Amino acid sequence: MIASLLIANRGEIACRIIRTARAMGIRTVAVYSDADAQALHVRSADEAVHIGSSPARESYLVGEKIIAAAKATGAEAIHPGYGFLSENADFAQAVIDAGLIWVGPRPHSIRAMGLKDAAKKLMQDAGVPTTPGYLGEDQSKARLKAEADAIGYPVLIKAVAGGGGKGMRKVDAAADFAEALASCRREAASSFGNDAVLLEKYITNPRHIEVQVFGDTHGNVVHLFERDCSLQRRHQKVIEEAPAPGMTEFTRAAICDAAVRAAKAVDYVGAGTIEFIADGSAGHIKPDRVWFMEMNTRLQVEHPVTEEITGVDLVEWQLRVASGEPLPKKQHELSINGHAIEARLYAEDPAKGFLPSIGRLERFELDGSVRIDKGVYQGASISPYYDPMIAKMIAHSSDREGAREDLVRALNDSVIWPVRTNAAFLMNLLDHPDFVAGSVDTGLIERAGETLMPPDAPSDDLLSDSTGDYGRQALAGFRLNAPPRREVVLAVNGQIRTAHMPLHDYVDQKPLAGPADPPSEMFWTEEGQTWRIGPLRVSGAATGAASDGAILSPMPGRIIAVAVSPDERVTKGQKLLTLEAMKMEHSLVAPFDGTVTELNAAEGGQVSEGALLAKIEKAD
Repeated sequence: MIASLLIANRGEIACRIIRTARAMGIRTVAVYSDADAQALHVRSADEAVHIGSSPARESYLVGEKIIAAAKATGAEAIHPGYGFLSENADFAQAVIDAGLIWVGPRPHSIRAMGLKDAAKKLMQDAGVPTTPGYLGEDQSKARLKAEADAIGYPVLIKAVAGGGGKGMRKVDAAADFAEALASCRREAASSFGNDAVLLEKYITNPRHIEVQVFGDTHGNVVHLFERDCSLQRRHQKVIEEAPAPGMTEFTRAAICDAAVRAAKAVDYVGAGTIEFIADGSAGHIKPDRVWFMEMNTRLQVEHPVTEEITGVDLVEWQLRVASGEPLPKKQHELSINGHAIEARLYAEDPAKGFLPSIGRLERFELDGSVRIDKGVYQGASISPYYDPMIAKMIAHSSDREGAREDLVRALNDSVIWPVRTNAAFLMNLLDHPDFVAGSVDTGLIERAGETLMPPDAPSDDLLSDSTGDYGRQALAGFRLNAPPRREVVLAVNGQIRTAHMPLHDYVDQKPLAGPADPPSEMFWTEEGQTWRIGPLRVSGAATGAASDGAILSPMPGRIIAVAVSPDERVTKGQKLLTLEAMKMEHSLVAPFDGTVTELNAAEGGQVSEGALLAKIEKAD
């Protein structure tokens, strides 16, 4: 058995590998860039080696530095994780040539599956069904156009060296082909240094089905059943599940047997994934409507759902196979137990086109009722240099609906601040009627559109509920022969909101807390969104309502824009000022229609929390 292992990766997959290695008694070595000096994988490993500056091309993609780190620390083996150099055959060979153990497939297997056109020809020879299309060497515009016309539209143009959704274009009509081809080639040349393409028939209602395969050095190859990865945004997987919904035993056997044939055709060793595209237009998958797409010669991001339904630790299998051991189980010993669903939690802002959200994780508390594979911790910083996935949340239950409900609940009960995430988007997707029914395909997210977007503000009910945590005043707002009136003015993610305290909270209350540093109770979650809610003041009949139009700074920061002038008339919700705080922009808006009677903010000025920035007098 391998005694010491270097992980040539970062983030959650590095932490995942370290966890299994430690359980097996294997010493671990991490590598890190400048940006990752305090990263979780660095803290988790037994030893860590700095390999360069923050950009991946100067650190994690420099094979020579990684091999040197392994030798310097006495590591026997290198595990590449996924991404970076994991499917680089030259790096795999360099590791082997350096006298180290490569935890992955043989270099010639990686090369065989590295180019989509060559891989498809190889699969055809092995009797694996492939999508109708064109794989020819003639790459002239005229030949490609003629082949596309013969296949019939819509067609897919795909870079032969592509991956991750890059170098791929769908063409719906012949008139659009030339422009799409030029665009695809430009992207392929830029991303992969190879502008060659292949053509495929575009499948209506396509489903992305993949099969986990595993081989050892003793000639054994098994499958660990299928996963459904159809939920994709811009060709990037978002939610994965195992087994695939609507899969019959007959179709499962056909797909999984084809996957084993594909792995054997390239003399495969280690963990790999055979990806298929299936026509889901019939509502279920038929064996004759499933075609090979490509093979990923590495561990997949979504491997936990397979682990959950089979009870197998795939990383442990990788390490055992790399050590020369046979596969721990034979095919007849593997079975499916229940259902698992994985959601990829990204540091990104759906409201801003899913742009990465960077900064320090002031709060990072994920619900531990489901499996969590994470690469960050509370207090860590999200870097702009790498993929923004910060964790994977995986629910396993006896059936699909149980797993779905558990995952929705866990996403909703997680608290992350101030970095924005796609948690609410994931919840909406999991709650979408088509997903609930198991009617998934790769176009679902695009069709659902804005219905998956998170709310831009917390509900009035949440604000009302939150007021009870921010200090209380006995009988505030009491009026003889009239119902009590109590309003709490709150700062909600940098915007001013007024909430009404529930009647049962009026009695036996303590004085309202002032604008001091907010306690943890001031973070509330609703529909997957985390809201930082803090009190500014209380108003009511007993305290007077004259100051209701005061616009106070919800936190220390810098004024970066002033959108109004003194004596200007404004309407409810109109932006007044923009405050920059915690590397985020916060809009302060008018609480009602009125006139700006006081303005104490200037662009570029620094303000403290609770400072009076403006005052609005309510219109008659």
